[in-house]
Amino acid sequence: MQKGEDNRADELRTLGWGIEDVRRYEELWEYRQRWGAINLERDDRAFLRKAEAALPKRLSGKGSEKKRTKDKSHYRWLAFYLEAMRQSPAETGAADGQGAWTILLEEELRSLDYYEPVLGLPDTLKARELVAVREGLIAAAAQQGRSASFDFITPLEEYKAQNSCSWKPLRGDGNTDTSYPLLDADAASAFRAEVRQTLPARIRGLFPSLQDSDKPEPPADWSAPGL
Repeated sequence: MQKGEDNRADELRTLGWGIEDVRRYEELWEYRQRWGAINLERDDRAFLRKAEAALPKRLSGKGSEKKRTKDKSHYRWLAFYLEAMRQSPAETGAADGQGAWTILLEEELRSLDYYEPVLGLPDTLKARELVAVREGLIAAAAQQGRSASFDFITPLEEYKAQNSCSWKPLRGDGNTDTSYPLLDADAASAFRAEVRQTLPARIRGLFPSLQDSDKPEPPADWSAPGL
């Protein structure tokens, strides 16, 4: 596995590369990260060299710029779903409540902003275990609110038709559940407190890049920028 390297698909898009070429770059880059370049076909290795030659050189040492957490693919995936939910009829038509899913994603992004994990392949592989954690929290919230519906699949399919990415559905492949609990103000506040007790500790415990972190859990009055 190669280390110290970021997926730079966004930069290729900026340079005018087509959707299919950018998607191929992302898939080959991820394969190389997991299995190594020696397992790639010759044409695929040549394609990766061509893509990386087209990218601007990065400064090394003190002059290098660390990629921000919010620019990482995993973070942008969660933020995409949060924005889709905020604009959905379930949220815009709920004058007297808030969706449990938006609270959950707000708090997950807040935790990522606070801990600043690397969010490379080792982290994102472990992040798959958060699917079950989210579902457990949402199932508990559903007992406290009324039911609405949100399509977790179509917004992502529409996005992927216009953009190259390897994002998966938030609730996992093959899960067509559209349940979307809406909570009144008191229930929403209680649910947010429950998520804050659960999610930061799970993220810190799961992500390999946070194994040596000595940060305590985020204080109650800490707010993530932009959320």
